Amino acid sequence: MSRVEDLWERLVRAALRGRRAGGDLYGRPETGLATNVPSSLGNRNIDDILRAADEIQDDDPNVSRILCEHAYSLSQNLDPNSEGRGVLQFKTGLMSVIKQKLAKREGGGIDRSQDIARLREFYKLYRETNNVDKLREEEIKLRESGVFSGNLGELERKTVKRKRVLATLKVLGNVLEQLSKDVSPEEAERLIPEELKRVMESDAAMTEDLIPYNIIPLDGPNITNPIVSFPEVRAAASSLKYFRGLPKLPATFSVPASRSLDIFDFLQYTFGFQKDNISNQREDVVHLLANEQSRLRILEELEPILDEAAVQKVFLKSLDNYIKWCNYLGILPVWSNLDAVSKEKKLLFISLYFLIWGEAANVRFLPECLCYIFHHMARELEEILREQVAQPADSCVSESGVSFIDQVIRPLYDVICAEAGNNNNGAAPHSAWRNYDDFNEYFWSLHCFELSWPWRKSSIFFLKPTPRSKNFLKSSGGKRCGKTSFVEHRTFLHLYHSFHRLWIFLAMMFQGLTLIAFNNGQLNTKTMREILSVGPTYFVMKFFKSVLDIIMMYGAYSTSRRLAVTRVFLRFLSYSLASVVICFLYARALEEQSNANNNSITYKLYVIIISSYAGAKFFLSFLQHIPACHRLSDRGDSWRLVRFMKWMHQIRPLVGPTRLIVNIPVTRYSWHDFVSKNNHNAMTVASLWTPVVAIYLLDIHIFYTVISAVWGFLLGARDRLGEIRSLDAVHQLFEKFPAAFMNNLHVPLPNRDSLHSSSQSLEKNKIDAARFAPFWNEIIKNLREEDYISNLEMELLQMPKNSGSLQLVQWPLFLLASKLFLAKDIAVENKDSQEELWDRISRDDYMKYAVEECFYSVKFILTAILDDEGNNEGKKWVERIYEDIQGSIANGCIHVDFRLNKLPLVIQKVTALLGILKKDHTPELETGAVKAILDLYDVMRHDILSINMRDNYETWNMLSKARTEGRLFQKLKWPQDAELKAQVGRLYSLLTIKDSAANVPKNLEARRRLEFFTNSLFMEMPEAKPVREMLSFCVFTPYYSEIVLYRMSDLLKKNEDGISTLFYLQKIYPDEWKNFLARIGRDENASESELSDNPNHILELRFWASYRGQTLARTVRGMMYYRKALMLQAYLERMSAGDVEAGITGKDSTDVQGFELSPEARAQADLKFTYVVTCQIYGKQREEQKPEAADIALLMQRNEALRVAFIDVVETLKDGKVHSEYFSKLVKADINGKDKEVYSIKLPGNPKLGEGKPENQNHAVVFTRGNAMQTIDMNQDNYFEEALKMRNLLEEFHCDHGLRPPTILGVREHVFTGSVSSLASFMSNQEASFVTLGQRVLSNPLKVRMHYGHPDVFDRVFHITRGGISKSSRIINISEDIFSGFNSTLRQGNVTHHEYIQVGKGRDVGLNQIAVFEGKVAGGNGEQVLSRDVYRLGQLFDFFRMMSFYFTTVGYYFCTMLTVLTVYAFLYGRVYLALSGVGESIQDIADVLGNTALSAALNAQFLFQIGVFTAVPMILGFILEQGFLRAVVSFVTMQFQLCTVFFTFSLGTRTHYFGRTILHGGARYQATGRGFVVQHIKFTENYRLYARSHFVKGMEICLLLIVYLAYGYNEGGALAYILLTVSSWFLAGSWLFAPYLFNPSGFEWQKTVEDFRDWTNWLLYRGGIGVKGGESWEAWWDEELSHIRTFSGRVMETILSLRFFIFQYGIVYKLDVQGTDTSLTVYGFSWIVLAVLIILFKVFTFSQKISVNFQLLLRFIQGVSFLFALAGIVVAVAITNLTIADIFACILAFLPTGWGILCIACAWKPVMKKVGLWKSIRSIARLYDAAMGILIFIPIALCSWFPFVSTFQTRLMYNQAFSRGLEISLILAGNNPNTGI
Repeated sequence: MSRVEDLWERLVRAALRGRRAGGDLYGRPETGLATNVPSSLGNRNIDDILRAADEIQDDDPNVSRILCEHAYSLSQNLDPNSEGRGVLQFKTGLMSVIKQKLAKREGGGIDRSQDIARLREFYKLYRETNNVDKLREEEIKLRESGVFSGNLGELERKTVKRKRVLATLKVLGNVLEQLSKDVSPEEAERLIPEELKRVMESDAAMTEDLIPYNIIPLDGPNITNPIVSFPEVRAAASSLKYFRGLPKLPATFSVPASRSLDIFDFLQYTFGFQKDNISNQREDVVHLLANEQSRLRILEELEPILDEAAVQKVFLKSLDNYIKWCNYLGILPVWSNLDAVSKEKKLLFISLYFLIWGEAANVRFLPECLCYIFHHMARELEEILREQVAQPADSCVSESGVSFIDQVIRPLYDVICAEAGNNNNGAAPHSAWRNYDDFNEYFWSLHCFELSWPWRKSSIFFLKPTPRSKNFLKSSGGKRCGKTSFVEHRTFLHLYHSFHRLWIFLAMMFQGLTLIAFNNGQLNTKTMREILSVGPTYFVMKFFKSVLDIIMMYGAYSTSRRLAVTRVFLRFLSYSLASVVICFLYARALEEQSNANNNSITYKLYVIIISSYAGAKFFLSFLQHIPACHRLSDRGDSWRLVRFMKWMHQIRPLVGPTRLIVNIPVTRYSWHDFVSKNNHNAMTVASLWTPVVAIYLLDIHIFYTVISAVWGFLLGARDRLGEIRSLDAVHQLFEKFPAAFMNNLHVPLPNRDSLHSSSQSLEKNKIDAARFAPFWNEIIKNLREEDYISNLEMELLQMPKNSGSLQLVQWPLFLLASKLFLAKDIAVENKDSQEELWDRISRDDYMKYAVEECFYSVKFILTAILDDEGNNEGKKWVERIYEDIQGSIANGCIHVDFRLNKLPLVIQKVTALLGILKKDHTPELETGAVKAILDLYDVMRHDILSINMRDNYETWNMLSKARTEGRLFQKLKWPQDAELKAQVGRLYSLLTIKDSAANVPKNLEARRRLEFFTNSLFMEMPEAKPVREMLSFCVFTPYYSEIVLYRMSDLLKKNEDGISTLFYLQKIYPDEWKNFLARIGRDENASESELSDNPNHILELRFWASYRGQTLARTVRGMMYYRKALMLQAYLERMSAGDVEAGITGKDSTDVQGFELSPEARAQADLKFTYVVTCQIYGKQREEQKPEAADIALLMQRNEALRVAFIDVVETLKDGKVHSEYFSKLVKADINGKDKEVYSIKLPGNPKLGEGKPENQNHAVVFTRGNAMQTIDMNQDNYFEEALKMRNLLEEFHCDHGLRPPTILGVREHVFTGSVSSLASFMSNQEASFVTLGQRVLSNPLKVRMHYGHPDVFDRVFHITRGGISKSSRIINISEDIFSGFNSTLRQGNVTHHEYIQVGKGRDVGLNQIAVFEGKVAGGNGEQVLSRDVYRLGQLFDFFRMMSFYFTTVGYYFCTMLTVLTVYAFLYGRVYLALSGVGESIQDIADVLGNTALSAALNAQFLFQIGVFTAVPMILGFILEQGFLRAVVSFVTMQFQLCTVFFTFSLGTRTHYFGRTILHGGARYQATGRGFVVQHIKFTENYRLYARSHFVKGMEICLLLIVYLAYGYNEGGALAYILLTVSSWFLAGSWLFAPYLFNPSGFEWQKTVEDFRDWTNWLLYRGGIGVKGGESWEAWWDEELSHIRTFSGRVMETILSLRFFIFQYGIVYKLDVQGTDTSLTVYGFSWIVLAVLIILFKVFTFSQKISVNFQLLLRFIQGVSFLFALAGIVVAVAITNLTIADIFACILAFLPTGWGILCIACAWKPVMKKVGLWKSIRSIARLYDAAMGILIFIPIALCSWFPFVSTFQTRLMYNQAFSRGLEISLILAGNNPNTGI
C-alpha cells in the first residue's frame, strides 16, 4: 500500500510541477494540478494560486508549499464535505503534495508567522529578481520608440514576461494579505509594514490588463492593447456611462475602481442580471457601436463622442423585431414617439434587450417571447426612471434576492423542459407535446398578455404535462396545454396540405389533356364542354384542402387565435357549399346537353360562375405580385407550353388502347376473378395508366433539373466562372492580375485612375504590381506552409516587391524561367534586321519582359557595386556600354554594332559575377568578384563590341589605361542593401534556371486554388472597404467529440492489410509528404519512425496528417486565415496612408515583414474578427483528461484569437441528492499555457432540451460578436487567398439584391475529399454541382435558396433577435440548418449566393458513411414535410416560387421516391396482366402492351433512375469550370468507375428513409465519422445497414421480374423482355451488390471466408440484455422494428404488406396440377400446403432447451416427418399432374406470402407476444435473413475466387498511387493480408 501511495504522490508532484517549455512526445502540453481544479469549487483564485505555485516551485519550494496550503484551505472552506464532483480527488492529491513538501522541512510544526515572513521576503526577492519597476518602462519605451519588424517579437516577449511576473506577484500579495488575517492586527502590522503594502497596491494596479477579457478590456484601462485607444471604441465605451436621467445607485453597489458606473451597472442592480452576462453584453454592445461608428466616419476629437446616427442604426437593427411584434399585435411600443427618445435612452433599451437575450438560455429560441419580456421590463424601467428611485424591479425580486434568471427565465425553462421530457427522446408523436415553435407562437396573439407581469404561473401556459405512458397506443390522459397554430401530424397528406396549389394544377392539367386526347385533339364545343369539368375538380380539391385544415389543426384549437380557427371553419363551409353548387350545376348542364338542349341556361350560368371566379383569382394574384414576380410569371408561361407538349406526347398514345381494353369483354381469367367483372377491365386500364401517371408527376421535376442546369450554366458563364481553368491560363493572364486585384480586392487609392498617359501607365502598372506583390507572396508563402509547394516552387512563384528603382514591372520567375535562354538562342541564330529580331522575341510577352528586366537589372547592379567615391571608371564604363546599346537600338543596327553570337559568353560572365555577389562578403570573394568583372569587361571590349570607339575615345582610353595599370574595378561596394541583394539573387536565378516552369506548381490542389483565386479577380464583387470601416464578423463552429488532432497511435495503427492511416496519406499525397519533410529539415526519404527523436517534428507530423483529414485542427487553421488576412490588409493600409508605425513610412508601404506581430494590426483584426468554437463537452473532457481536451488547449495556444465555449456541469450534494448546475463558459489561452476563463453564465438547467447541435450553438451564440456571423462546421477548411475577399463579401449586406436586403449570404463550397476514393469523387462532384450551379439558380432567379450548408454568412443581429441561426425542436428540426433559411425567408429576409469566394468542405468518403449521411438528410426532409415552416412557405409563396421551393426541397425527395414507386407500379401491373390471364385474352396485344406512351414513360423513368437527368447539372458544371474536353473525360471516367451504380444505390437510400420517416418517424442525427476509409467493411455490417433499405426491396424486384419472365406474355420474345426490364434489373442489382462493389478488399478470398464465418456467428447468436445489434441478429432485428410504434403506423405497414399475397394467389392457378380449375378451392388448398410447411419448419426448429429430456423422440419425429413429406411429394408427382416445375413455382408463390405474414406479424408485435407466437415469428424471420444473405453472398464468393476481380476493384476504388502502395504492402507482409499488426 505504501508503494501505491508513493506512486500516487510522485504522479501528483509531477503533475503539479509540469514542464512548461514543452510537452510529451506527441505534442500535448503537459498539465499541472491547477488544470484539475474541479469546476464545482467555482473559485478562480484556487487555479491562479496553484499556477503561481507551479511557477515558483524551482525558486522556493517552501513558498510553493505555502501557496498550496492556502489553496487547500480555500477548497476546504468552499466544500467542507467534498460533495462536489472531483473535489475529494483534488483535495487528496493536493494534500499529498503538501505532505511531501512538509516532510522535507527541518523539524518543528507549522509557524504561520514564519510563513508570512518567508512569503514577504520572497515577494521582495521576486520583485527584485524580475526587475518589476523597469518591466513596464522598458515595454512602453520599446513601444513608443517605434518598433521595427525585426524586433516586434521582442516586444511580444517582454509583454508576456511582464504579465506572467505581475500575475504571480498578485497571487503572492493576495495570499500574504489573507494569511495576515489569521494573526493579531499588531502582528500583521509588524509583518507587513505600510511601505510594503503600498508597493503591493502599486503592483496590483499594474495588473489591470490581467483581468480576463474577451476582445476589449473594458473593466480596466489597458495600455498594452491598442484596441482601447481606437477613437470609435473609446466613444462607444464612454457613451454607456451613467447619464443624468438615471437614479443614483446606493453606496453599497460596488464597481471596479478601474472604471466608472455605466448603464449596465444600473441594469444589473435593477433586474439582477449575472455579473458575467453584464460584462459579456457590455463588450457586445460596445463592439457593435464602435463598428457602426467606424462605418460612418473616423472620430478625430480628443474626447470622441459617438454619433447619433450610429446609435440609431444599432437601435433599429436590434429592436426591429420588437417593433414589428408591437405593430402586428396592434400595441404601442414602450416609447410612444421614437423621435422623442434620447440617445442615452436608446442605449439603455439596446443594453436591456441584449442583457435579456444574453441570459435567456433556451428561451432565445422564442424571439417573440423575448419581445414580451422586453416590453414589460422596459415598462418597469420607465417607471423607475419616472420615480427617480433606484430599486430592484418587482418582476425579478424573490426572497433570496434579485435574479432575472430565477424569476423570469426559469419558469419558462421549467415548462419547456417538462414538455421536452415528455417527447420520450423524440419517439412520441409531435402532436403530443409542445415544441419551441408552439411556445413562441403563443406570443403571436394578444392572449399572451393573460400571462401578466410578473408571470402568472397559474396560467395554463405554464401547465406542465403529465408524463407520457410508454405504450403509444394509449393516451397519456391528464390536463395539458395544447399546441399552438399548427400540429405536426405524421402523414403523407402534408404534401398535399402544404402544396395543394401544385397538386390542383397537376390534376386539372392532366384532366384537361386527357379529355383533349380522348377527343382526338379536336378543340370543338364538345371538347370545351368536357374540359370545363375541371371546375368541379378544382373545388373538390379545395374542399379536400379545407378538410385537411380542420384535421391538421386538431390539438391546437384551445391555444390558437379565435380568428384563425374561425377562418379555417369558414373556409371549410365555403368550399363545401361551392363544391356542391358547382358539381350540381355541371351535372345539370350535362343532363341538359344529353336532352339536345344547346341553349342550356344552366350551362351558361356555370360558365359565367367559373369564368368570374377564375378571373377574380388571376386579377388578385396579379395585383399581389406587382412588381416582384412579373418576370417569373413570364417564365412560367413558357413552362406551361413545354409541359403541355410533353404530356400530350405521353397521354395521347394511351387513348386507343384504353378504349380497346374497355370494350373488350374478357370472359376467361387464369385465376378466380373478384374485381374485373362488369367494370370494363378497370384493373387492366389501371395497370396501364399508373406508370404513365407517375412519370407525368415526375416530368416537371425532370424538366426543372434540366432547365435549372442550363440556366445555372449560363449564369455561371455570365459571372465569368471557369475563365481561368488551367495553369496555362494563369501564365497568360498573370500581367492582368495586379490591376484586377487593385480594382476589386484593394481599397481604392486616390489618383490611381487618373494615370492614363504611356509613362503614367507604366507608373500605374508598377504601383499595382507593388500593391499586389505582398498579397500574392503571402498566398504563396501559405501554400508552402501547407506543403502544397516545394521551396523551389515557392521561389519561382513569389513576386518581387516592385518598389525599387527599376523602371519596369518585375514578374515572378515561374513566368520568366528559361525565357532568357530562348531569347538568347533567337538572337544568336538571327540573320535578319533588328525589328524582326525584336518582333520574334515580343511574340512571347514574358520573353520580352525577361530580356528587358535582365537588361536593366545588370545595369542597376553594376552601377550600384561600381559606384565608389573617388573611383568612377567603373560607373563610366557601365554608362558608356548602355549608351552605346541604346544608341544602336535607336538606329536599328544593334545586330551590326554588337556581335550577338557571343551573347552566351556574356551571360556566362554575368552569371559567374552574380554567383559571387549573392554570398556574404569576404576578402576572397571580393577578389573573385573583381576578377569576374574584369573578365566581363574584356568580353564586352574584345568579343561583343564592333562599334567605332573613336566617338568616345577619351572614355575608352581612360578605361584601357586603368585596366593596364591594374586599378580598374579594384574597389567594389558589396551588396548590403536588401533591395540590391534581392535583385542580385533574382537575376542569378533568371540566368541559371534553364528548365521551363510551365508546370509550376505541380500540386493539383495548389493549381486549383491559384486558378480559382485569379479567376475571381475578374468577377463582379462589391468594392472593398478599408479594414477599419468594414463590417465586423464572427466565425462560429459547433464541436462535440470529433477528432481534434490525430494522435500518433491513430496514425500508425494498421488494419488487417497492414495499411496505416499515415501510410495511406503518404501514398495519396506523395508530393505533400516530401514537401513536409523538407519543411522540417528532413531528408525526403525519411520515414516517420525517424522523426521520433524530435518532439516538435512529431507534433508537426500530427498537424500535417490532421490538415488532410476532417479535423477541428484543419478547420481552426483555415478560419484563422481571416485574422491573418485582416492583419495584412490593415498593416498595409496604415502604411499606404503614410501612417508611421514602428518607424516605417509610406516609402516602404509594401514591406510586410513581421506584420503578424504588429500590435495595431492585430488589434484592428481582433475588432473585426472573432472565432468561437463551441465545444459542448470540453469541460467534461478536461475533467476526464481526454486527449481531445489537451488538443483543444493546444489549438488555443497556437491561435491567440481562438475562443472556446462549453457547458460546464457542477455537481453538488444537497440533502443527500446530487444537484447539477449548468454554466455556459468562454475560455481563451493565457500566458501560462493554460486556458483562462473569461465569462461564466449560469443557465436555468440542462441546455440540451432539443437537438444537440442547435442547442450547442444556442448556448454559445451569446459569446459571438459583430454584424455578421459565418457558420462553419468542423469538416470545413478555408484558404488565405479566399480570406482576402471576406470584406468584399460582407459589403453584399448593403448591396441591392431585390426588394429586401440580404440576411444570409450564401458562399460557394469546394469539396476537398474528392481525391480520397472513387466514392468520394462521386460524392464530391454531386455535392459540388449542388453547392455551385444548383444554389446559383435557387438564389437567382428563383429566390428560394435557403441555408443548406455551413459556410453561409448570417446577418447576426437580424437572426439573434429572431430565434437564432437554427431551430432546435426535437426530431422535427433534425435538419436544423435549413430551418434557419426557412425562418429567415418567412421573416422577410433574403438569401443570396456568391461565387467569387469559396470555403473548403469535407464529405463522407465511404459508402456506409455516405448512406448514413443521406439517410439522415432524407429523414430530415421527411420531418420537414410535417413542419409548419414548409406549410407556411408553401402557402405564402406565389405559384411559381412555390413550385421552385417544392422541387428543390421536399419535392425532390418525393420525386425520388416516386421514381422507385414507378418501377413497382410497372412491375406489379405486368405481374397482374401475366397472372390474371388478361394479357393473353386481349386480341390486339401489340397495341396495348407495346404502346409508345408506355415506352416513352419507361425510358424517361429509366434515365432518371440511373441518374442521367440528375447528372446533367454535374456535366454542365464540369464543362463550365473545367472545359469541354476535361468534362467529357471526367464524366467517362466516372462511368467506368461505376458511378451509375452508386447513384442508383443512393436513390434507394433516400427513398427508404424519406418514406419511413413520414410513415413512422425515427429520423435521428447520426455521426458519420468522416474518417479515411482504408478498412474492409465486414459482410455482417453491410447486411445490417442495408438489409431493410435495399436488399429486401431488391429481392422483391427480382421476384417480380422472375414471375413476369415465367408467366408474362411478350410477343417480342427475350429481346423485348430485356429491353422492357433492363432498368429494373439494373436497379435490383445495384441495390443488392453496390455495398460490396465499393467495399475495400471486398473480393479478396480470405476476407470473404472470414466474413462468412462472422456473418453466421452473428446470425446464430441469441443475444440478450445489453447486447447490441452489431453482435447479434436478434438484437438487430428488434432495433429494425423499433420505428413501428403508433397504431396508424401498424395499419399502414399491414396495408403495404398485403401486396405480397398476390404472388401465391396468381401462381397457384398457373400450376399444372390444377388444370383449368379457377375456383377458390385451389387457393384454399394452397394455404393448407403452406400451413403444413410451417408445421414442418417448427418441427425441425424445435427449441433444444425444451426438448433436452426427449431428444430421441424429437429426432424420431423429425425423421418420420421428413420421410412423409418426401413420400408425399413423390406420390403427388406420380399420380397427379404435379410437376417438378410446379414445385419450384410453389416456392416462388410461398416465399412472398411468408414474408407478407412476417411483415404483418412484426407490425403487430405486441399482439404476437400476447398470443405467444413471437418466438415462431422470430425463427421464420431468421430463416428469411439467412436465405437472403446466402443469395447475396454466393456471387461475392464466386467473384472472390478469381484474384483479378480484387485487383480490378482496388483500381476502381482508389487512385493509382495508393493501389501500388497497397500491393507493395501485401508483398512485404508475406502475402498475408490478415497479419495481425
